[in-house]
Amino acid sequence: MRLKVSNVTRERLLADRAERAESFSARFVGLMGRRSLAFGEGLHIVPCNSIHTFFMRIPIDVAFLDRDGVIVKQFLALPPWRATSVYFQAKSVLELPAGALQASGTQEGDRLVFEQVA
Repeated sequence: MRLKVSNVTRERLLADRAERAESFSARFVGLMGRRSLAFGEGLHIVPCNSIHTFFMRIPIDVAFLDRDGVIVKQFLALPPWRATSVYFQAKSVLELPAGALQASGTQEGDRLVFEQVA
């Protein structure tokens, strides 16, 4: 499923070519092995309240979202070979190219909206 992700608090587009990972295998693999992640791309992992970047080759921006799409925790340019804490409020995670959150001015407390793209 292809998604458009918008920060409605800041009125900014975060991704127009994001994918959703809902199955166990899609969530497990995530972005492992990717050599790059272009601006406009991303991965929305549902359900999810913690992540790791083991076996990843690139840093990523990470937004942990509650059930309403509000960012409860974010990481900028999380490097490979790291693990986050568990964020019990989080119901999903959005992974974006490093720099995407800062470039859009996105902050904790902002609300994100996901729209399916044909």
